[in-house]
Amino acid sequence: MKQALIPALGAAVVFVVFALPNHPDAMGWGAFMRWPLELPVLLLLMVLLGRRAGVTHLVASVLVILTVLKLADYVMFMAYNRPFNPIVDGSLINAGFEFSRDSLGVTWVGVALVFAALLLALWFLVLLRSLVSWAELSPSGKTTQAAGVAALGCFAWAVADAGHHMNFWKLQASPPGTTWTTRLAIDRVDQMQRTSSDLVQFREAALSDAYANRRGLLNQLEGRDVILIWIESYGRASFDNPLYAPTHLATLRTAQNDLSDLGFAMRSGWLTSPTAGGQSWLAHGALGSGLWTTDNGRYQAMIDSGKKWLFHIAQDTGYRTTAIMPAITRDWPESDAMGFDLIFDKSALGYEGDAFRWVTMPDQFTLAVYPNLLPPDPRPDFIQIALISSHAPWTPIPDLIRWEDVGNGTVFNEMAARGPEPEVLWKDKDAVRDAYRRSVDYVLNAVFSHVAQLADDAPLIVVAGDHQAAGFVSGSGNMDVAVHMIGPQHVLDRIEHWGWTDGLVPGADVPVRRMDSFRDEFVAAFSGATSTAMVAK
Repeated sequence: MKQALIPALGAAVVFVVFALPNHPDAMGWGAFMRWPLELPVLLLLMVLLGRRAGVTHLVASVLVILTVLKLADYVMFMAYNRPFNPIVDGSLINAGFEFSRDSLGVTWVGVALVFAALLLALWFLVLLRSLVSWAELSPSGKTTQAAGVAALGCFAWAVADAGHHMNFWKLQASPPGTTWTTRLAIDRVDQMQRTSSDLVQFREAALSDAYANRRGLLNQLEGRDVILIWIESYGRASFDNPLYAPTHLATLRTAQNDLSDLGFAMRSGWLTSPTAGGQSWLAHGALGSGLWTTDNGRYQAMIDSGKKWLFHIAQDTGYRTTAIMPAITRDWPESDAMGFDLIFDKSALGYEGDAFRWVTMPDQFTLAVYPNLLPPDPRPDFIQIALISSHAPWTPIPDLIRWEDVGNGTVFNEMAARGPEPEVLWKDKDAVRDAYRRSVDYVLNAVFSHVAQLADDAPLIVVAGDHQAAGFVSGSGNMDVAVHMIGPQHVLDRIEHWGWTDGLVPGADVPVRRMDSFRDEFVAAFSGATSTAMVAK
């Protein structure tokens, strides 16, 4: 009985490594209901190899690394809602150490580090003993052959599952069990390789940046305020999908007439976003930094590259730079690399109403309050506002109210309690698409109503979609988004060579540029002589 119990306990210990989740949402007993296909392969391998020098120690070390990786992911998802990237997150480890040292003192931090090291050493020894318990089984000849056949079969089963989920091939159905830990490890190694390559490329781009050390840029803006407004999930579907175009085009044309009557000029064009269906920060990064941030690895490499963002250039020109970010609910260390003097996240915006589920506050509230939050400053403002009311799941959708009634946001509480619940809405794809149509229309109305209130200040306003909605909503794989520039006519004359369309409805044949081209072209257009034409993709 004892001879069977020890290997069984050893198998259970190794099972924990493979079943351990790396995300807070997956942490629960359900995570341990999935059968890891790597487990029988590894245990049978121990039986076949026996206690050969270094094998059990090597495997135990790998299992410890996998444990640490998953725990690091868990902490990063809790703090920053993204996985841990060893290539670019080393600074966060150091920052965490310094914060702990300053908060708790050197002694307690030292005790914690020693305790953590002892836990890791103990975990290594437990894993080592678990593996050795299988390596010591020493089966007979026929049993060894059977173990070899079983190991080969389990390995083929695991490879079939991994290949299916990593799109190397497609099976009619996913094999029972899971190899998600193996896939996580492979993906992380691939991510590290890509991030290393991107980091080299992006650092070279930072060193060769034509605007890195130049002064006197953006002088043609004449010291006027600049406001960049991001509209969530606002893409080309609003113009060419018959489910949305009638509603959104009517709203844009009405806004165009209203703004024209107030003396605004308008130009509109297309930008190709690096993402679709989500991950808005990739679009923000591409436009702000001038680097093509198509995934989180490239994004983190961009953050660590030292490349100047558009907001750094504005700072150097004498602007106060501000980020209005109602979706930011946690620490945002990446913002240190973006060039903002001031950041107003969810808590700083002062919303006292109820959340609209994932959406922390209606966009009308954000647009109503941010001007009053800016402290007095003689410098002109360069502001980024990232709106979120058109973010999935698109329920509930607020109503546009009188601006003077916005107050502290409690006026929206009744709207926030509306149905349907997301799990109900998303059972009907047609209902989801209609909710998307209405939510984007709400944001368009809110944005251009706010812009109308700025007519006396003559700012330059850029309104851009961050990405298309998910494919089943947008109806295509197109990744283009609309971008509108609004301001005095003589200011917009400086982008006449871009070939954009007059008004708020960009022509279907307007040349499409990648979003990462915007930084350099914007700076060139509003710095001294008119730049050469933008190069279409």
